[in-house]
Amino acid sequence: MLAIGIDPGTATTGYGLVRRDEAGNLTAVDWGVILTAPVENASERLARIHKELEKLLKKHNPECAAVESLFFQRNVRTAMSVGQARGVVLLALQQAGIPSYDYNPNQVKQAVSGYGAADKRQMQSMVQTLLRLPDLPKPDDAADALAIAICHLNTHRTQQAIASAS
Repeated sequence: MLAIGIDPGTATTGYGLVRRDEAGNLTAVDWGVILTAPVENASERLARIHKELEKLLKKHNPECAAVESLFFQRNVRTAMSVGQARGVVLLALQQAGIPSYDYNPNQVKQAVSGYGAADKRQMQSMVQTLLRLPDLPKPDDAADALAIAICHLNTHRTQQAIASAS
């Protein structure tokens, strides 16, 4: 199963594609960021995110998507812009016919590291280990997106095992 994890943001949207094979092994397929320019207005930034995400979805054709949910933001302005980027991401996924699942940061940390309060360095190290990468995944938003994809693949696998046992 190929999953895309997405860490939405208006300046930087991270993405990470991870495949789980029949044996349960995880492999990083692609990761990176969609960048928008500060000189662009909000609608131009959102359009760029949508367009670039459409290209990624067509190129890789993931079976499912995991998107980080807006958990808590102290800055209302930041929360609004992240929410807008998240909406554009969900729209692109829906238009591509890709089912999407939401995970908050604590759920991702728990699923990937076993500790819901893991810091960035711990998460990057776990992603590197789980995906057998030679170096820590960079940039941070891409590493977060890989973690989100891993979270979904692990959660989905557990849910399937529970369903087949009942």
